[in-house]
Amino acid sequence: MNTQPNVFTPAKLGPVTLRNRIIKSATFEASTPNALVTDDLITYHRLPAAGGVGMTTVAYLAVSKGGRTEGNVIWWRPEAIPGLQKLTAAIHAEGAAISAQIGHAGPVANARSTKAKAYAPVRFFNPLSMRFAKKATRDDIDNIIEAHADAARFAVEAGFDAVEIHLGHNYFASSFLSPLINRRTDEFGGSLENRAKVARGMVMAVRRAVNDQIAVTAKLNMSDGVRGGISTEESLQTAKWLEGDGGLDAIELTAGSSLVNPMYLFRGDAPVKQFAGAFKPPLRWGIRMTGKKFFREYPYREAYLLRDAKLFRAELKMPLILLGGITNRETMDLAMAEGFDFVAMGRALLAEPDLINRIQADGAVRSACTHCNQCMATIYSHTHCVVTGSPSRVAIG
Repeated sequence: MNTQPNVFTPAKLGPVTLRNRIIKSATFEASTPNALVTDDLITYHRLPAAGGVGMTTVAYLAVSKGGRTEGNVIWWRPEAIPGLQKLTAAIHAEGAAISAQIGHAGPVANARSTKAKAYAPVRFFNPLSMRFAKKATRDDIDNIIEAHADAARFAVEAGFDAVEIHLGHNYFASSFLSPLINRRTDEFGGSLENRAKVARGMVMAVRRAVNDQIAVTAKLNMSDGVRGGISTEESLQTAKWLEGDGGLDAIELTAGSSLVNPMYLFRGDAPVKQFAGAFKPPLRWGIRMTGKKFFREYPYREAYLLRDAKLFRAELKMPLILLGGITNRETMDLAMAEGFDFVAMGRALLAEPDLINRIQADGAVRSACTHCNQCMATIYSHTHCVVTGSPSRVAIG
């Protein structure tokens, strides 16, 4: 008997029931010029909610002022809650659930833009900000972990159905997991067990803060895609510890590094020219000259993270979310057949927020996304698909 779930059937995620198994992944919106919710941000998420996703994920809600990637990013504080409550109410009105991605950018943070200290496992130079991130002390680490718990409490107050803890892309937790970045010799460095303490501490602090009021998920790198970085083998061990700790309802499997290899997650064309155009000289010139080394190009294929993700599926019992190259019904069905509980979609929904409703009505529908990745460079202005122009600033009726 075929027990493969239908991707369009309801599914439990911790205490939450989603109307289907399709999640809009966190894709930075560039819609918060004053670090507060705007109507533009609400529209950004209401479009895919009305378009049929089971849950949309708001990115990126920093746990502290210094944990932001740049100065316009929302961070959790009382002033932000009314706008976030308006956002969650709008998504619920469309029948979808909503998750808040919470995290600390660590060495990825642009300290010049945030006007706050950036922290890393060791003193670390960020070429975008032309400043050093400070080596985090034990007190700094404890404060950042507690900030995750505070953020989760705020998320409950704001009406979110879930939080996604950012443990990937060499942000704070991921930078500690990386043997390439984490050169510490204390209790947070050296062995994987030591390097995983920050990630595990964050997860359990969040779980204790929310108990079972909302779902708790995490985005975890399977690999950084660079020699000396997080390997699939080490990541799988970290995932086993996270499963054993019991703090998560699901893991979303990701890859790549915002610091050294971003295209390992974003397969397809490398938009060097477009990224360079988003900056002023001399950084623009630097990106044009060295961009091909930073933006390494990987060919696109459907379900491109599936091979590594299957290693995790074989070893873990907990729910897993498959990300990467999910654009059509056949690939969704493949993910279900391989034992994944949910699929996450990014660029395809950026191009066509109503894609899920259209696929459900006609399984032969194909995504308009060309994997040109020029949308990546729009995160410095207003994130949108350059092919279709979506997401529109015009609200749905």
